Amino acid sequence: MSVRAELPTGPPGLEARLGLLDATTLVAGSMIGSGIFIVSADIARRLPGPGWLLVVWGLAGALTVGAAVSYGRLAAALPRAGGQYVYLTELYGPLWGFLYGWTLVLVIQTGTIAAVAVAFATFAGTLWPGISPDVRLFAVGPLSASPTTLLAIAVIVLLTAVNVRGLEVGRAVQNVFTSAKVLTLVTVIVLGLALGVPAARAANLALPPFGTLPLREALPQLGAAMVGALFSADAWASVTFTAAEVRDSRRTLPRALLLGTSLVCLLYLLTNVSYLEVLPLTGSPAGADAFARGIQHATGDRVGTAVMEHLAGGVRGAEIMALGVMISTFGCANGLVLTGARVAWAMARDGLFFSRVGRLNATHVPGAALWFQCAWASLLALSGRYGDLLDYVIIAELLFYLLTVAGLFVLARRSGERPRGVAYPWLQAAYLLAVTVLVADLLVTKPAYTRGSLAVVASGLPFFVAWRRRPGLRSA
Repeated sequence: MSVRAELPTGPPGLEARLGLLDATTLVAGSMIGSGIFIVSADIARRLPGPGWLLVVWGLAGALTVGAAVSYGRLAAALPRAGGQYVYLTELYGPLWGFLYGWTLVLVIQTGTIAAVAVAFATFAGTLWPGISPDVRLFAVGPLSASPTTLLAIAVIVLLTAVNVRGLEVGRAVQNVFTSAKVLTLVTVIVLGLALGVPAARAANLALPPFGTLPLREALPQLGAAMVGALFSADAWASVTFTAAEVRDSRRTLPRALLLGTSLVCLLYLLTNVSYLEVLPLTGSPAGADAFARGIQHATGDRVGTAVMEHLAGGVRGAEIMALGVMISTFGCANGLVLTGARVAWAMARDGLFFSRVGRLNATHVPGAALWFQCAWASLLALSGRYGDLLDYVIIAELLFYLLTVAGLFVLARRSGERPRGVAYPWLQAAYLLAVTVLVADLLVTKPAYTRGSLAVVASGLPFFVAWRRRPGLRSA
């Protein structure tokens, strides 16, 4: 099933230069951004029990690793540039592949790049107060610029320019910054566990592990709380977009997906254990210091910063954490920039996107796709609406995950072979059930997002029809 008469396994021009370490750092580096340092505050407010905090991160980790294992099998069966776009196209038809690719290019990847770059710039403002989101430099219609957004755009442009120079350069940047951000998380974990505050430990042990909310009220909140944790661990599938550039991708990608997601999800869980060793879960928004505010009311939800403030003392701790988050977000943005452009490139090759985007440059990377992605992500940063857009595609992205994992059943039926080494079919069935329950919960707790998700996805339909009518394509 294909939208082109021929779809070669190894697209001409792309070079397989990524090994297991490179692919694993792409997985881990794309996952670790600023979310792990922020999201726990929202979880603690929704579910005021230390046990819930760890359950949410544990469940998010289990779902992430479970999905990654299934994607690994699909990556081994369909090792082509474009990843999830290719899987959905081959298994369900070109419309589903296009709608996913459209949503990814329009919002998911570019919106995340914008959000991560703005997070980098925001934390840079801790070190250099002149980088402020409150100073408006100019405005043109719905677009406005502040020192924060201009620095964010500068980061996007810089990383795009780096990756346009070739896969070797982008790979080197990713390896260095992923190592640095993993070290940052390990440092937070070690410091929190080694220098834990007895008063915080006592306060958290005195709380009911799962709070005082009745279970019928806690379960809907569990679904809403899971969203932040899942999206903090998202973007792991980006490595599949580079499948044609991975050496021995049939073996390397499944291993990289398992190793990368397992490492990050374990670090996330231990980081939250560290948080609970330093700060009480509950606190007052009017508290005089980080300890009094607790995890629930950390200033700006920056729990990681609050932990370092309490351990290292005031401004010094905030600056140390700001530098750590900047390293983390810079590396995350690089992984997203490197991988995301491969989807637009694959769509263009199939005649389902602007043809110019389907060209490779002299360094054998999709340069035009990288610059297109840069321009759109920069516009989203200037609009300030990337956060709203990402909220609106929550349901859509989860549904695409459901379709993709279910695709393993379609692949098994079509090939007549039972997938090996992926706990098939029980792992996939458990994942599908859990995510279906989560989607149903979000439909109840966040109904407005459903309409927004459908609108973003549906906006691609007229473009699909228009591009399908162009000559040179055939029906699947």
